[in-house]
This record gives sequence, C-alpha cells and structure tokens, in this order.
Amino acid sequence: MEHTQSLLVLDFGSQYTQLIARRVRELGVYSEIHPFHYSLEHIKKLHPVGIILSGGPMSVYEQDAPKPDPGLFELGIPLLGICYGLQLFADRYNGKVNSAARREYGKSDLQIDDHHDLFAGISDTTSVWMSHGDALSRLPDGFEPIAHSHNAPICAVRNQNKKMFGVQFHPEVVHTPEGKKILSNFLFTVCGATGNWSSASFIEQAEKGIRATVGSSNVLCALSGGVDSSVLAVLLHRAIGQQLHCVHINNGLMRKNESDQVVKTFRDTFHINLTYVDATETFLSRLAGVSEPEKKRKIIGKTFIDIFEEEAKKLNGPFEYLAQGTLYPDVIESVSFKGPSVTIKTHHNVGGLPEKMNFKLIEPFRELFKDEVRNIGNLLGVPSELVGRHPFPGPGLAVRILGDVTKEKLSLLREADDIFIQELKRSHLYDKIWQAFVVLLPIRSVGVMGDGRTYENAVALRAVTSVDGMTADWAQIPNDVLAHISNRITNELRGINRVVYDISSKPPATIEWE
Repeated sequence: MEHTQSLLVLDFGSQYTQLIARRVRELGVYSEIHPFHYSLEHIKKLHPVGIILSGGPMSVYEQDAPKPDPGLFELGIPLLGICYGLQLFADRYNGKVNSAARREYGKSDLQIDDHHDLFAGISDTTSVWMSHGDALSRLPDGFEPIAHSHNAPICAVRNQNKKMFGVQFHPEVVHTPEGKKILSNFLFTVCGATGNWSSASFIEQAEKGIRATVGSSNVLCALSGGVDSSVLAVLLHRAIGQQLHCVHINNGLMRKNESDQVVKTFRDTFHINLTYVDATETFLSRLAGVSEPEKKRKIIGKTFIDIFEEEAKKLNGPFEYLAQGTLYPDVIESVSFKGPSVTIKTHHNVGGLPEKMNFKLIEPFRELFKDEVRNIGNLLGVPSELVGRHPFPGPGLAVRILGDVTKEKLSLLREADDIFIQELKRSHLYDKIWQAFVVLLPIRSVGVMGDGRTYENAVALRAVTSVDGMTADWAQIPNDVLAHISNRITNELRGINRVVYDISSKPPATIEWE
C-alpha cells in the first residue's frame, strides 16, 4: 500500500526496533523497518521524511560491527541515531567511542543543555532509559553536545546543518517518560512530517486497494476466529461483499464454544459467506498416541491443509485469491538480517497453502502491528470479545496438553480454561493481561476430597503481561483471585485436584509450554 509520508527505521539489532516503529505510528506517521544494509536505491524510492538508526548489541569499533552504506549520511534526509545509532555518527565523522568506565543500564537523569528542536518543551532534567556499555569520548566533527548525564558527558548531539541528531538513551521505551515528545519533536519539528497515518485512513486505503486488486475475482479466507482473521474477514466483506467466502474448520482443539461464536458472529451478524466444517474426529484420530510437541504441530498443520483444500474444491469458485492475516512482525521476522539480528522464525500464516493450491495472496495487514489491527477491528464494529481476545496458538489446545491428546483431556482442559478466563474477566484483569490459559500437566498427584483420597490431574495456570509477545513477564494476579480460581477448578471439575501458577518470564521460558 502506498503512503504519502513515511519514516524509515534501520535495524542494527536492537530489541526495541519494533517499538520505535510503533511509537512513530502512534504519533500519526507511517513507519517501516528495514535491515541496516538496506540499499540507497530502495531508500530513495521510499522518499522517507526522516530515518531513525536503531540501537544494537554490538560496539561500533568491533571488527564485524554493522555499518550502513556511507552514502546514507549524504542523502540530506534528517537522521536520528539512538544508542548504537549515535555511535555511527562518531564513527563516520571522526568522533571517538570507548568502552565506558561504568556501564549504564536502567533509569538515569538527563540534563538538557539546549532546548531547541529535539528537546523543545522537555524538562531541564528528565528521566531516561539507558542500555549501553560504550560512550562518546570525542564529539564527531560538526556536532555539538545538547544533553548530558552524570555518567555520559556527551549524551545527545546535534549537527544542525545536516539535520542529524544522536541520543545515548532510548526515547522509545515507556521508562523514558518524555520520550514520545522527543520523537514527536524529531518527526514534526525536524522532519516536517504532517501526521496523516491512522487506523481510519488505513481502512479507507485498504478497501480501495482490495477492490482494485481483486476486481471481479473470488477470495477465500480461512477464518479461525482469532483477532487477525476476524478483522480481516470483516474488512474484506466491506470491500468485496459476496466475492468473499470464509471457511471455518473446527479442529476439536478450540476454546469453549469458540466455533459456535464464530458461526454466529460472521454468518448471522455480518452475513458473510461462511462454510463451517466440523473436523474434530479427523484431527483427533490423526493425533492419537502422539506426545511429541513438534510432531503434533506438523500433524495439525498438514490435516488443516488437507481439509481446507478439500472444502475449497466443493465451493463455487474458482478462487483466485487467498486472504491471510499476516502481520508486520511476521514479515520482519521472516527477513534474514545479516549481522546483528537473527531470523527468529520463518512465517507461514496458513502452512504452505499458497504453494500447494496456486493462490495469489492478499495480506492487507502485513504492514500492521497487532494493536493496530485491534483498533481497526473496533472501528469496523467487530465485537469487543473478539477484538480483545488473547492470542491463541494455531495448534490450539493440543499444545496445552502435555502428552497425548484425547477427547477426555480436551474436555477437562477446556472447562478449566473457561473458569480461568471467566474469573479474570470478573476481576477486570483480562484486558490487562496479554495472554492467559491453563496447561494440563502429564502428572497425577495425591489429594483429599471429603473423607476420600484422590489421585488426579494437576493443571498450571499461565498468565503474562507483554507488549508484543517477544518478551513477557508473569502477571501478578492477586492471591485472593488465584485462590478463587483454584477452588472453582478443583471443586467443579472431576479429575483435577491440584492447581499451580507459573511464575516464569520470557526469557528464559516461552509463553506456551510446548
């Protein structure tokens, strides 16, 4: 999709790179992330109003340190270097970077020495978030210092003629309270951006783009009932109406009443063409006796493709396009960065379907972050219980049952999970948590109920807070709420006599157990 204005973020391996792009979009300017070695030719084609050079884990003086094309500094486009990005100015313009006598991680007080442009409207002393082991010991030629901290005499620099700015701290994180204002100053005062990017403008552009691409062709969409596919289905229906056909496959691994809700919402409320397929028996028969997590995933993925292909052939096509809810983080993670960032995963939204079935892809959300999709869902009138729903893994409850998957285990887990979610909503905690679920453990333990001894299943409650799922902290649910959840599960569900709470963060643990 074309954008009248954009800002480019060049990634040098920072854990905060996605956050930079998100903050810029929150300020109303469309932003894109590309690897540090992105060619000058591509940059010129984008016509960005400005470029932000991200932080990174390396030191600029290391032998294999990532460096952009030197021509980047001669383009005349305003530049903001964050942390490692600041070091690049020193490297390019005869400054000097040394390993700092004291490493700085965490909060620090920044003293502003010049309140023009970048620091306009910022307090004389402001709290910022540091994360560096290096510091500038000599100013780059043509630059002047505009802020300092106790540990870093040169903490922010400016070259007014070239419109280049560098900061040693991270303005994009919430721990830098005035960071958004600093980014705003760069975007609007330095770059002259107008701020015309919004969810509403995206919907308008996306609908036009979909209609222009599709023409009179038919589009097929796999509707899982998750946030991304739900919002995608409604957007497509608004754009092309009856040319869209959705298929919802109930794999028997869904949350309680999930498939019923999908059918009711999309067929009855939005009047979307929807084929419902109950493939529970097929999935469970193929999963019988399988305990290894990766094997489960592969079986579920292949079975989905088999059934989806079979159903597509039955429908009145032909279908030229397949719509997928691929998000921007999926696209970023699928790009192989040479140097500081490694490929975390290769993303296939609907496991190999395009190659197998010769579809052309429509992915309207491939430029969007999750929170932007939620905003669009709200604007499109998608029910709040769907828009605000916690992420759910593709293999569903199969990867929340440690061990083999059976109908009995699924039923038990589904009920326990439903109790957990009910109580989080009742306590007004659900929307404060990124993801919450129950895991059925492959162990039994001794318990007592009434006068009798029990030997039943144990379950683990998992709840985390996160921004994007890349890192996560365990949610500190009040003890009385946890106690009530535990009591309900053990009292109401025959077969569970022990409830534990997972207090692991990511890293070192993952959010899901499998």
